[in-house]
Amino acid sequence: MSQISAGPAVGVGVHQVRRWRAFTLLAVAYFMTAVDMLIVNVALPTIGLKLHFQQQNLQWVVTAYALTFGGFLLLGGRAADLLGRRRIFMAGLALFTAASLACALATSDTFLIIMRGVQGLGSAMVLPAALSIVMNMFPEGAERNKALGLWGAIGASGATVGVLAGGILTRYVGWPYIFYLNVAVGAVTLLLTRRVVPESRRRDTSRSYDPLGAVTVTGALLLLVYAISQAPTVGWATARTLSMLGAAAALLVAFVVIEARAAAPLLPLRLFRLKTLAGSNTVGFLLGASFYGYIFTGTLYMQQVLRYSPMKTGLAWLVVSLTGVALAGPAQALTTRSSAKLVMAAGMAVTGTGIVLATQLPANGSFWGTLAVPFFLTGAVTWAFIPVSIGALAGVTERDAGIAAGLIDSSQQLGGAIGIAIASTVATSHTRVLLGQGNALATALTGGFHWALWVSGIIALSAVPVTFLLVRQREMAKAVAATAAQGA
Repeated sequence: MSQISAGPAVGVGVHQVRRWRAFTLLAVAYFMTAVDMLIVNVALPTIGLKLHFQQQNLQWVVTAYALTFGGFLLLGGRAADLLGRRRIFMAGLALFTAASLACALATSDTFLIIMRGVQGLGSAMVLPAALSIVMNMFPEGAERNKALGLWGAIGASGATVGVLAGGILTRYVGWPYIFYLNVAVGAVTLLLTRRVVPESRRRDTSRSYDPLGAVTVTGALLLLVYAISQAPTVGWATARTLSMLGAAAALLVAFVVIEARAAAPLLPLRLFRLKTLAGSNTVGFLLGASFYGYIFTGTLYMQQVLRYSPMKTGLAWLVVSLTGVALAGPAQALTTRSSAKLVMAAGMAVTGTGIVLATQLPANGSFWGTLAVPFFLTGAVTWAFIPVSIGALAGVTERDAGIAAGLIDSSQQLGGAIGIAIASTVATSHTRVLLGQGNALATALTGGFHWALWVSGIIALSAVPVTFLLVRQREMAKAVAATAAQGA
């Protein structure tokens, strides 16, 4: 009897070990893509000097990645479900790793920007495929909840590790090593994936991918960001700028038409009938636009005005990350026990206030004297992230859960790309005006950064009325209750 009963127990134990081994490998890949946005931010001024970037083009190192990542995320998830999740995960990881090597070897600004876009495309394949594999490996219940809890913690820690690792690597071994690190991790993960990660796919749907949807929305956003970033040089009222803005608008209209008529649309427009989902995605877009613009501007201010090293810049941003981690627990508790809608609004209000306070930073500032208060306040962004993620799934049926989860990631990434483009354009334009008036370089740069921070702060604060207008407390309460039940 003992031998008969021991067999299944051993088999279940081995199966669990294999599942968690596969989870570890997938989590490493996810962590790498989560870190990649902020690890580059700290190195931006150094990259700009080494590759001779013009100031208004430096933001493309970040936005090229964010645009392709956000623009193709839903298509990556659809391809993973239909073609095989492990297959798409490996293809995306190979693409991301190869692009990382190309970034490390880049000798021109244009080549680096193109390869960052390819990196983003690889991430758009890796992330949804990896999460789908995790959901498929673990049956619904306590074990899946544990895995998803760890998954969320890994993503949240990416910001903290990214800013610190970016500073350390840039300071001690050079900026290319922020990309060489991806190559090493990606290559090892790729070699182990076939042996450790199981293959799976959906077989209950027709093979309809809607690539036109992904191409039109990404093309529209690329044109929009390019027009905004080049306007300070060529002029806002020129035929070139106006034609690019017109083409961007036409492509966005084409995207809506394609999604409305497609048999299996990449983004079902009916989802936006859910007010709380629409509101949460709008807030997520504004959150990404304001916060990423703030990080971009703040990094340039610290290194170009205060002359902080990449290492010191990374340590300074660590204050924001650690404050966010410390506030995550209270945010979770308040979201569950109080009004998630009010927590969302409070998070955006405090974050926006912190960014607006940063507009008073002087050209001769110091960390504890001038930076600390805005940095501690903007750590409250966690209070917005948590309810936004919950609200983005409010009222969503099980068949649309994957699309809705990918949509909020896309909203934040695309918001970040546009927010950085706007912040960069505003800072560059006003800095040129101040230089033309005879101001010293540090004074002119600081003045330009002030205007960019004003814009980022106003974008963050605009999310507060959006929350009250679009987010429904009753729908949020149901979504919070469902999330709490899953975690129980």
